[in-house]
Amino acid sequence: MGRAVMAASSVGEVFARTLAAKDHDGLCALLTDPVDFQALTPGRHWQTTSPREAVDGFVLGVWFGPGDTIEELRSVTCGRVADRHSVTYRLGVRRGGRLHAVEQHAYFDVDDAGRVPWIRIVCSGYRPDAGAA
Repeated sequence: MGRAVMAASSVGEVFARTLAAKDHDGLCALLTDPVDFQALTPGRHWQTTSPREAVDGFVLGVWFGPGDTIEELRSVTCGRVADRHSVTYRLGVRRGGRLHAVEQHAYFDVDDAGRVPWIRIVCSGYRPDAGAA
C-alpha cells in the first residue's frame, strides 16, 4: 500500500486481502498509530491502541497464527452505514490439519490519508468446513 492515498471504499477490501496474505507490514500500514482497535472472538474481547499489538499480538499472533494457513479469501463485501465503513470477509483456513471457514465483519473509519484510526471486528470463530474432504 505504501503512502499512497486510496479511496475509502477500497480500504475494507485491501484490509481483507492483506489479512488473507498474512502481510504483517501491510496490516500495520493500514492502521494509524495510535489506533482504537477492539474485537470480539468467541470467548474473548481484544482491545489495544497499538497497531503492532493488534497485528502481532492478535490478528497474526493468535487469530491466524504461524501454524495456520489461510488457503483462500472466499468472499469480500464492502459497504457503508452513513459515514462508517464496513467489510465482511470469509476465509478458508487450515489449522491442525483440518480446513475451517472463518468469517469476520468489521466496521471502521478512514482518515484523510486512507488509514484506519478506529475499527471494531466481530469473528465467527473457526467453523468446520462442511465442504472439505
